[in-house]
Amino acid sequence: MSTLRGEFKTIDTKYYMSARHYNRTKIVATIGPACDDPEILKELVLKGVDVCRLNFSHGSHEVHKANVKTIRSIAEETNCALAILQDLQGPKLRIGEVVGELLLEVGKKVILSTEKQISTAELLYVNYENLPTDCNPGERVLLNDGKCELIITRKIDDKNLESEVIGGGVLTSNKGFNLPESNLSVPSLTEKDLKDLHYGLELGVDWVALSFVRRAEDIIELKQLIAKSGKKTRVIAKIEKPEAVENIDSIIQVSDGIMVARGDLGVEIPLQKVPLIQKSIVNKCIKVSKPVIIATQMMESMIVDSMPTRAEITDVANAVLDGADAVMLSAETSVGKHPKKVIEIMGKIITDVEMDSGVYYKGSKPDSSSPSFASDEVCFTAVRMSDHLNAKAIVAMTKSGFTGFKVASFRPKSSVFIFTDNRQLLNTLNLVWGVRGIFYDQFVSTDQTFEDVIRILEEKGEVEKGDYIINCASMPIHLKRRTNAIKVSVVE
Repeated sequence: MSTLRGEFKTIDTKYYMSARHYNRTKIVATIGPACDDPEILKELVLKGVDVCRLNFSHGSHEVHKANVKTIRSIAEETNCALAILQDLQGPKLRIGEVVGELLLEVGKKVILSTEKQISTAELLYVNYENLPTDCNPGERVLLNDGKCELIITRKIDDKNLESEVIGGGVLTSNKGFNLPESNLSVPSLTEKDLKDLHYGLELGVDWVALSFVRRAEDIIELKQLIAKSGKKTRVIAKIEKPEAVENIDSIIQVSDGIMVARGDLGVEIPLQKVPLIQKSIVNKCIKVSKPVIIATQMMESMIVDSMPTRAEITDVANAVLDGADAVMLSAETSVGKHPKKVIEIMGKIITDVEMDSGVYYKGSKPDSSSPSFASDEVCFTAVRMSDHLNAKAIVAMTKSGFTGFKVASFRPKSSVFIFTDNRQLLNTLNLVWGVRGIFYDQFVSTDQTFEDVIRILEEKGEVEKGDYIINCASMPIHLKRRTNAIKVSVVE
């Protein structure tokens, strides 16, 4: 069932609530010209947007700075946490400018050149200088999300390759191209990405997503750069390359979260393999308490149309049933005609699906070999007790966010409230399934904190007399160590 959502602030010991729609599965909305007006964006937030994605493939730094200011202002005005996700472009390969449209006909020869020039149907400029070195005869080239297909026939020189059209179609300027069978030497972080990363960290983004991840080392490199900047911003690996699928376990291990980016993934691997890969990645992420986002074409028809297709509704519903932490909208909100309606409809889909019992109690029993086994077991037991007692809420106090990620990974039916004095963590946790963050900085004694928690949730209207509350905490509470205790409270 849908409930009220929001966060309390402590101002002169009084707590204030922001009423907004709440679902356990979070909504990521891409910010763009269609929704960056403050009033429109505020409506999107009130309808259920939890995470604002800034796509650094488009827009200037000044535009992104203005959007961050707007997002933070709306969060302050509506008194709720909002996460900001910076999505780095990565080494996206594209053709150059064309005049009008190009028609590639099956059987025709096309030169692929790294020399910058206007592209024609006979010669396509490609913005990748290592193309002739990295590619070999017999390997495929996919253009415009796979709508056109070429096969490399021979190397002409160190700047040009010859290819033959085996799947014709129309091309316009700056369309992407993919090399699914080639071993590319392109770095995971381009010069543009490095500049964008530095700028995003200065703006105070909460998450950074790295595009076209191929191996764990790509994420490690990004994390090292973030650490050198003095930030603790968390990293999401976008899975859209065959190499990433092959290395998925090691990538998940070093990442803070995963995005199943089905656009390029569905171009680089056979389309029919994407659904099972998606389900497998979601299961793997739940098992290790890492948030996972399902992205691309979720409500694609609503870029233009006022209603989604039945297939799109089913796609969103399946992601929710599988246990994804979040579902993402791209062009639907950034440039689409109906940004407010698409959020409203997606929210309704999530709300109805979350009434099904199959959404809850996922994950697996903690691994006794884990260095955090004791805390893992406390969180697991808290969720199991919440089921047995039909508890209204699970409450945890955290400094690092560990308990929030862990409790959420077991997908409890009870509401999950995380109390912390780390304001940035409130935003970060807004991506995590079912978690609602509440600012609290009065960690004086265990008993007092537990009393405060009940009082806050009562004032918020989340619990009432007779409700069970499961408290997870670290004792002694003022030391803020890992979770080591459970207390069952009844609202009196």
